[in-house]
Amino acid sequence: MGELYFENRTGNFLVSHRKALSHHMPVSHFHSTYEIYYLMSGQRNIFIQDRTIAMNEGDVVIITPNILHRTLNAAQPKHERLIINIHEQYFAPDGSHKEALRPLLERDYLIVNGSLRSQLSIEPLSRAIIEEMKERESGFELFAQTLAVQLLIICCRHFKQNAMEALASPSPMHERILEIVRYINEHYTEDLSLHLLADKFYISPYYLSRYFKKATGFTYVEYVNSVRIKEAKKLLEGSSMKVNLIARRVGFGSVTHFGRVFKEVTGNAPLFYRRNI
Repeated sequence: MGELYFENRTGNFLVSHRKALSHHMPVSHFHSTYEIYYLMSGQRNIFIQDRTIAMNEGDVVIITPNILHRTLNAAQPKHERLIINIHEQYFAPDGSHKEALRPLLERDYLIVNGSLRSQLSIEPLSRAIIEEMKERESGFELFAQTLAVQLLIICCRHFKQNAMEALASPSPMHERILEIVRYINEHYTEDLSLHLLADKFYISPYYLSRYFKKATGFTYVEYVNSVRIKEAKKLLEGSSMKVNLIARRVGFGSVTHFGRVFKEVTGNAPLFYRRNI
């Protein structure tokens, strides 16, 4: 229906505003930035790490770097949303942001429900960011970055005032699948074939394959590969370990398969990724 998109040259600041009739995030998704997802209208489901959360109009979800997530259609797929990705380098250089953003820095993700009180402060900031991206006057990128940091602080304030996270309770079907998701997150180095996991959790491979996709938005293989690639990225960034050893460490049977999947998920070959970090 309509979309605004901006990404700076370094890829460390991104703004995307979309009104859509329907949308499934097509690929596994994690990144080195903080992501602010503000649902301005409609309903969405969002899968984060090992949980599926129902979002309603006015809700904000903030996801920290390198946390696997994907958005899914809800019963009413028409929606409007604003996504902002911002790297921590745009936070206060003297570290003064740490207290203001403590609720976020202590969690993998943070949820602010769309109460009237929260929307009164979140909506104007969000609209101001969209306006800056549309007009693109002198200094628009820096101005939008400062607004995004303000948005993070406002969300953390509302979160503290609410005193506890408002997490959607998964259905019984989701609970079973998310138990399997948690197992994958902890045992990604091991053999995780679909039939092996189906046997382990006493369900049919057909049931597991079908409902895994429903609960998470990922196919079973897609999710296992995404978890392994996320861990491989950490090793490529933070160690000098050889690629063939990394492939085995994160659960791939061959370095060729690892290289192919790594490129599918990240867009780059492992060695190219390491050289360009």
